[in-house]
Amino acid sequence: MAPPPTSEVDCLIVGAGPAGLMAATWMSRCGIKTRIVDKRGTKVFNGQADGLQCRTLEIFDSFDFAHRAWRESNHMLEICLWNPNDQGVIRRSDRIPDTIPGISRFQQVVLHQGRIERFFLDSIKEHSNIQVERGVLPERLEFDASKAEDEDAYPITVTLRHLTDEEATPHQDLSSTATNQALNGSAPQNGMFRSNLAADDTDDLIRKARAEAGSTEIVKAKYMIGCDGAHSWTRRQIGFKMEGEQTDYIWGVLDIIPITNFPDIRMRCAIHSANSGSVMVIPRENKLVRLYIQITTTEKDGNPVERAKIGPQMILKSAQKIMHPYHLTYEYCDWWTAYQIGQRVGSNFSLHERVFLAGDAVHTHSPKAGQGMNVSMQDTFNLGWKIASVLNKICTRSILQTYQSERRRIAQDLIAFDHRFSRLFSGRPAKDIMDEEGISMEEFKSAFEKGNMFASGIAVDYGASVIVAKAGDLAEQGDGTAAESPGRDDKNRVVGKQDLAGDIKIGMRMPSFQVLNQADARPSQFQELLKSNGRWRVVVFAGDLRDPEQWARFTSLGEALAQPSTLFSRCNARAGPNSVIEVLTIHSAPRTAIELLDLPEIFHPFSEREGWDYWKVFVDDVSYHEGHGHAYQNYGVDPTRGCLVVLRPDQYVSWIGELEDVGEMERFFGRFMRVSAA
Repeated sequence: MAPPPTSEVDCLIVGAGPAGLMAATWMSRCGIKTRIVDKRGTKVFNGQADGLQCRTLEIFDSFDFAHRAWRESNHMLEICLWNPNDQGVIRRSDRIPDTIPGISRFQQVVLHQGRIERFFLDSIKEHSNIQVERGVLPERLEFDASKAEDEDAYPITVTLRHLTDEEATPHQDLSSTATNQALNGSAPQNGMFRSNLAADDTDDLIRKARAEAGSTEIVKAKYMIGCDGAHSWTRRQIGFKMEGEQTDYIWGVLDIIPITNFPDIRMRCAIHSANSGSVMVIPRENKLVRLYIQITTTEKDGNPVERAKIGPQMILKSAQKIMHPYHLTYEYCDWWTAYQIGQRVGSNFSLHERVFLAGDAVHTHSPKAGQGMNVSMQDTFNLGWKIASVLNKICTRSILQTYQSERRRIAQDLIAFDHRFSRLFSGRPAKDIMDEEGISMEEFKSAFEKGNMFASGIAVDYGASVIVAKAGDLAEQGDGTAAESPGRDDKNRVVGKQDLAGDIKIGMRMPSFQVLNQADARPSQFQELLKSNGRWRVVVFAGDLRDPEQWARFTSLGEALAQPSTLFSRCNARAGPNSVIEVLTIHSAPRTAIELLDLPEIFHPFSEREGWDYWKVFVDDVSYHEGHGHAYQNYGVDPTRGCLVVLRPDQYVSWIGELEDVGEMERFFGRFMRVSAA
């Protein structure tokens, strides 16, 4: 028998859900040789995750497809809280905004996972030849630790097995849908095969494929990302564990077109009944409504619920009890599933910064805060550019250690939030102030409101590291494992000047306010200029350029940046037309008082083919049609003196300094850029 074929790849991604596709999108934008495989034969067409938070939509916008999600999705604007009155009858007790006003130019929306995956697939196809290889799963992983620090080595060896169409099609257990078939004429899509109540089928698939002598191949990879879900094969192969607990709360999920007299069925609702559990209502696209329904964990005589008995009709009956005296039924069910709430975090997120885990492979929690898909995608949004920067020899491998310190801390914070929130949601409402076992509805509302900022993704605050020039202890600000993290050497550590921009927080994403293009007066949200293309950015808040002293500071900055010996110039010269570090300028003088071509060339570069670059200089001034963005005021920057802000390729703030602090900025970049400072 001939040996299986062998090939090499820069990055192998296992799992083509949202986390895997986010990683592949980065690789497509950065020119990385990539393969992405998934054991399932088809993509998601129904159900699964649906909530898209503010920060996720900002990320989509940086990849140029947020408009597709925004147009197709259902927008979530208000949350209605329903609680029992003194007689135990549910009634609307409060209304709160679904998204905190003013925190982002986007609000939370819902759209089923299949459409979101389609947006990714279209974007990947537009920018590369990367394709999802379906019906392919890894069956063996070998790692050569002796090659981990050799940047040109392929320390990862994976045997891939190709499945038949039958093997790659998930088994649909339709036994519990008979009643629903009678109602609809056909069974709804059953999501139980992806639920944590179902056993993982990876090992069974491998055994069956081996027995039928399915084809195999060997892939040698420089980097590997396991985005293969809560049962993660990749995690098991590298010996990492999930730490946490599994609760006894069981929840069912129905995607239906409801027939009901409940008045808030097209609003997001949190409904607590007196004694029958809780429901969350999520209005969706195409007239659908998703119901998250608490199923009591025991049946008669104290016997636990059997998984085989859970089906759409059982879930519906639970919802009907909770929502009584309102009536609820349906003729059409699009999808259903059930799950047990588990709150766990991976012990480690990477093996020698070569094999990485992301998404459900390293954190699991309840879905009612709309975090699962969002946090999973934000894991690989954090990771993808870092791997690409190392492979493209822009940055050293030191930046890869920040993935675990940043994202594991976010996962830990998420689990702590979800632990409290899910118990408040699943608990029985207190009958009065003396009812110590019941849940205070005021406490629930307060947790809901505070959780909205966390859930939005806007509150992510990365700790000090080699790429975040923040004061404070690295281990305390990270996940607690940063004892040997780059950046702990206080002698060489760089710390930005946070006081120069009070509302541009080092470690947080760059906020967005309106600015005008100096050349054509077109208004833009500043975040729209921060495309995810792998570039670092130096944002020059140039201040009031009418002032001779400020003009002198600004021109001196231009001269310093243009010096051929600087790291800035050498990095960009090495990259050619695709600069490693892009300079964007925002000044505070009236637009009509400044001529673009009077500014130093470094701020509006010239090319023989395209002439001057008219899309690098912006102004904080009033628009003819869109009003004034008041960017300097909103950013907390002195409109006279300005400052410098360094942004990572993922839009997070790395460093802040004075216009004269070019040497300090060079020192910051020199700690991880491949071209060292002169």
